Amino acid sequence: MEVTARGKLSVRDLDVAGKRVLVRCDLNVPLTDTGEVADDTRIRASLPTIGHLRERGARIVLMSHLGRPKGKVVPAMSLAPVARSLGELLGIEVRMAPDCVGAEAEKMAGELGDGDVLLLENVRFHAEETAGDPDFAGRLASLGELYVNDAFGTAHRAHASTVGVTDHVNLAAAGFLMEKELEYLGSATASPARPYVAILGGAKISGKIDVLENMFGRVDAILVGGAMANTFFRALGYETGDSLVEDDRIEMARGLMERAKREGVELRLPVDGIAATGLREDAETEVVKVSAMRPGWTMVDIGPETVTAFRDTVVEARTVLWNGPMGVFEMEPFAGGTIAMAKALGEATRQGATTIVGGGDSAAAIRKAGLAGEVSHVSTGGGASLEFLEGKVLPGVAALTDVDAGAVR
Repeated sequence: MEVTARGKLSVRDLDVAGKRVLVRCDLNVPLTDTGEVADDTRIRASLPTIGHLRERGARIVLMSHLGRPKGKVVPAMSLAPVARSLGELLGIEVRMAPDCVGAEAEKMAGELGDGDVLLLENVRFHAEETAGDPDFAGRLASLGELYVNDAFGTAHRAHASTVGVTDHVNLAAAGFLMEKELEYLGSATASPARPYVAILGGAKISGKIDVLENMFGRVDAILVGGAMANTFFRALGYETGDSLVEDDRIEMARGLMERAKREGVELRLPVDGIAATGLREDAETEVVKVSAMRPGWTMVDIGPETVTAFRDTVVEARTVLWNGPMGVFEMEPFAGGTIAMAKALGEATRQGATTIVGGGDSAAAIRKAGLAGEVSHVSTGGGASLEFLEGKVLPGVAALTDVDAGAVR
């Protein structure tokens, strides 16, 4: 089943004037040691939906999680810094509720005027959130008359604030960010312009196996990088030194290569790489052919010959999906291959290709390279984008109101 934005109610379909609208955002942002927002990317991503609702006179109640407090109140994971940052971006005071449920939250929601914004405290301070508790979901839902889910990053979780609340409201609509995510990822899985190239990296083949299998029959080429390539190298009988290899996935890698041949999909592995004496920035490094790896060394990035070959394939594509770095990009000496792929995506975009970065580490990498604005879309959802690309139904999307489910009010 393909899940796209089509067929689901949109925030633009709602009559929100004078009504309290409960909005699930993904405001799970990193904080500094002093408790300030370190990266406001996700906050900025929520602005189109919030702005739309304010312009139309809605009374906005925002809810989100931050971190993993595991059902307990953890002051360091309060959303108060997010309220301050959001208020600065909107140019208004964003009121901060001391909890996401209870008498004070209800009172503050009831006092909202048209265009006002209230942010509830971290929903994961309550264990009932991740448990999807229906009573807790009902208490959240009571704070609004309409519901909008704009948190694609949590759409793969059937939590109280993403799924449970929809059982207690008449209408549940997708926000603009949710629509954008589904539009781009949906086009990459349903009707991509060709040639269609997928770049898959990261540490483990096991984390991407479902994505790989779902790509067959859809893509023209799959470019494999990152540590996951080592498991393929071992399947080919190559020395892999001290590189990360999933021994229990070697047969799987061999089977994927055989399937690619059968189905006419070009499965491309690196031909060279950067090998290092250890995972240290000051480690000794050398460029090696992947078939000539030395024992005791570790593969930390793709090599220059691979960069050129992968780049040439990417810039000729009409659709490119990238999920996972090409090496240990967190360390500057080993980030070259990942940054080169980011630049290749930017070049492909300028030539008219649709380029999608599938969240998680690859999203962090393209932001680190300063090239997030050079591609068509950078997903805000790591796990959600992976599950979508695996072909799974996202509970937070499935729970939204179908367009034909009744009159919009």
